[in-house]
Amino acid sequence: MEWLSAENIVAVGTAVLGIVASGVMVWYERRVPRRKRIGYRVQMDNPIGDDVRSGRPNRRLGLFDETPGMVDATLVLLRIENDGSQGIDGDDYTGPEQHGLTAVFTDRTIRGVSVTQPTEADHLMDHFTPERGFGYEGNRLHIPRVPLNGGEHFKLLVLLSGGDVGRAIRLTGGIREGEVHPNRSATPDETPPLFSRAARLISITLTLSVVTLAGIVVARDDNPPPMDCARGALTVTGSTAFAPVVREVAKDYEKKCAGADITVDARGSEAGAAGLSDQGARSKGSPSVIAFSDGPSADGTSSRPLVANRVAVLAFTLVVNGGLDLGHGLSLDDVRRIYRGQITRWSQLDPRLPGLPVILVSRNADSGTRQIFQRRVLGSWERAPSTSLDCVHKDDRSAPVTRCELGSTEEVLDKVAQVPGAIGYSELDLALGHKGVRRVALDGAMASVGDIEHGRSGYPYRGVEYAYTYGRPPADSLAAGFLAYLGQGVGETVIREHGHLPCSAPAVLPLCADGVT
Repeated sequence: MEWLSAENIVAVGTAVLGIVASGVMVWYERRVPRRKRIGYRVQMDNPIGDDVRSGRPNRRLGLFDETPGMVDATLVLLRIENDGSQGIDGDDYTGPEQHGLTAVFTDRTIRGVSVTQPTEADHLMDHFTPERGFGYEGNRLHIPRVPLNGGEHFKLLVLLSGGDVGRAIRLTGGIREGEVHPNRSATPDETPPLFSRAARLISITLTLSVVTLAGIVVARDDNPPPMDCARGALTVTGSTAFAPVVREVAKDYEKKCAGADITVDARGSEAGAAGLSDQGARSKGSPSVIAFSDGPSADGTSSRPLVANRVAVLAFTLVVNGGLDLGHGLSLDDVRRIYRGQITRWSQLDPRLPGLPVILVSRNADSGTRQIFQRRVLGSWERAPSTSLDCVHKDDRSAPVTRCELGSTEEVLDKVAQVPGAIGYSELDLALGHKGVRRVALDGAMASVGDIEHGRSGYPYRGVEYAYTYGRPPADSLAAGFLAYLGQGVGETVIREHGHLPCSAPAVLPLCADGVT
């Protein structure tokens, strides 16, 4: 990882900012006294009469019209609150007078006062008595030493005459270790902000930094390039059954390793191994080719210098046309009789089965899937000759059964799904996702990689997937890097996702070492 990567810079910056902000807050708490504060604001200053020099004249009825002095009257609503961090007691007021605060209304005369407070603060009303200094004189309103907890407030509705609407209104008085100050509000009952502007700015900055860091972490590719990244061109050939795994792993390797170009050319296990042998014999050194084989290749067991790498354990299965229900499946003896041509119609196995002719859909001689089928299931070569080119019409009418050979597992599955009475064989994962075919149990056991891995089944149709190279490729070559990647985390995951067991897994290693083929 590069130390100057974007995520590291943001992470370090966020951490430093958080530490500095925390330090400043600790310093402030320890060094700056926590102040007591009384804030006040004018929430209403409206005219009542029509002789007010500032403001709009109003229409009046009742007492507002009949009471003397209403021609130039005004109403003011004054809110007084504890907006500090500490409670205020009666002894915290420092003035020498009996009252605690004084509200001064410039150029106006007070005619009357009404006190209001929130429902939860009824106890405050006990302090608004003449004995405690509550009263007015001229333009001055004397406010008692009212104790206020943090956030508590009361309001004064003051009737005045003379002067202009909007003239200065101020609150005077002293608070021990505190202050009396005006505050602002856009609406009559809006409370002061919980956090200061500086605190809000720090919070927003920290939040943006964390969000940015999270975005970088989510957007980046958490999978680092493989340690075995190599440049160059590589051809991967051989098994068609294992080709889906190889294609997916190759695509992922190319994505993570710039300069790697991998071509997948699946043509059958034996054809791939034979082609690797021929190409190696003509070249100097190890060609950049890997041949995959279902089971050990005949070329790999000859004197030619092919090096085998066990990659995975594969499970295979017999399949029949979807219209043919074999119930509990077939015994190994039944399968051998079918492939020797001794069973020509399905009703010969069981009268309850339809009298459809048996159609053998096989792979060609280069197929590793066929080699494993012959070794593990038939115990011999497929004896019946190929008698059909289209798997439907018997070209050799003297042959007991119709048998055809196809070049890939996908072709076998497609043909079995199309032809009534057809039977063939396939790698398990490809068969599971194919419509129109039924899997066939052997001696009562269905193919299951889980049962094979945990030793719960002796299911016979299974084998080891081999990766062959011509000699040992150089350690820094693309062939060596790709094989190493196949046995690592991503490669193991892809192998399992396709229904196989990776030989690099400790639990599977004994199966690969024993050579289940």
